Amino acid sequence: MKVMKFGGGCLKDADHFRRVGDVILSEKDKAVIVVSAISGVTDSLVEAVRLAAASERHVPGILRDLRERHRAVADRVFRNSAPHAGALSAAEAKLKKLERLLYGISYTEEITPSVRAHILSYGERLATIILSWLIRDGGRESVPLEADRIGIVTDESFDNATAILTEVKKSLARRVAPLVHQGVIPVITGYFGCTKNGKITTFGRNGSDYSAAVVAYGLKASVLEIWKDVDGFMSADPKIVKEAKSVRELSYYEAAELSYFGAKILYPRTVEPLIEKNIPLRIKNLFEPRRRGTLVRTGTSERRDIIKSITYNRKISVLRIYGPGVGYRPGILADVGRILAAMGINIYSVITSQTCINLLLDKSDSERSYEALRAWVGGVIEKIVREEDIALIGVVGQGLSKRQGVAAKVFSAVAREKINVEMISSGASEVAYYFIVRKADLERAIRAVHHEFF
Repeated sequence: MKVMKFGGGCLKDADHFRRVGDVILSEKDKAVIVVSAISGVTDSLVEAVRLAAASERHVPGILRDLRERHRAVADRVFRNSAPHAGALSAAEAKLKKLERLLYGISYTEEITPSVRAHILSYGERLATIILSWLIRDGGRESVPLEADRIGIVTDESFDNATAILTEVKKSLARRVAPLVHQGVIPVITGYFGCTKNGKITTFGRNGSDYSAAVVAYGLKASVLEIWKDVDGFMSADPKIVKEAKSVRELSYYEAAELSYFGAKILYPRTVEPLIEKNIPLRIKNLFEPRRRGTLVRTGTSERRDIIKSITYNRKISVLRIYGPGVGYRPGILADVGRILAAMGINIYSVITSQTCINLLLDKSDSERSYEALRAWVGGVIEKIVREEDIALIGVVGQGLSKRQGVAAKVFSAVAREKINVEMISSGASEVAYYFIVRKADLERAIRAVHHEFF
């Protein structure tokens, strides 16, 4: 049994839906499908929450836009009238429920995290209906399944939930596995789950990859296929490096590092459920289905030159916390971490010295973090400096921490371009080096390192 996940990039319009349907219908193995919302719909639902809270007069327009967007796909994708009518009827029932939720926040003028998550889940609920009926239109049995109804149980973090895998495994064994054994193709909503009390939670934006990995874990799948509109991981961003090459294999940890610090091919937490069960992951291209794509599995082989891919992130900032002994005083770093964690701010990385603590943060969190920590200035902390004209480059490959001379080649290549490296992090991961340069130097640095190793 395999799990196949199709993201929003594969579900843009009727033509994309047809391609997805053809891939599923041509699959010879028993399959379970996990889907994202139609491209752009989750963004529309985020805006819908804001508009509905502002005034109930926005609600009819919100519903009309969603109805028309899904009808436009349905009107073109079905060959037969019965599946077309069935899909539209089921979608309309969902839209009625969404309408009640939107009017609810208009009347109460209150948006709880659970209600917000519930509203955002409707993109996947609607996409699942259309795809399941499309499979039926192609002559196979299929049923749409919603994550909260089949027991994708999570903790109580409403916008960055973690699945409780032991609970998921029991639930899917009862509610999904029997369908697969009967020859039915389940189409499951990605992106969200629910608490033990039934409140809707989400796995964060683009979290449907993680959903699919959770389903693969729960069903003991032989493989997880994640279908995209690209070939998989590349040795660098082809927009920056024209001669970038496709990466055929990565380890779980290589893929996680690439995803966490920039590569948008895969949601960073996807590998978490797969590692325990040693379930391989293959990233496939919807438009080139015969290509191998990128295989992610346990312990892939090292490249001769070690480096497999170079990633980057322009949306970062650094907070430099200065003070005599800040890197030595017990409890300073712990206090900083607690303050930011209480605000829901994630620290990507910490690099310390005797007189400076450097926090690598998402750029969107920079100002809030700066303001929260500035109150400490005048005691142990002498000053805090915020830097935003920077970009991070990650160099990833199995064996980086053990092979001599790799770091020297990386930084020699950058130095030849007369690019200053602002900060270096190595040793924290066995498969990655990270360094920071000015944004203006980012693309030249990436090309220099790529040329050195490829």
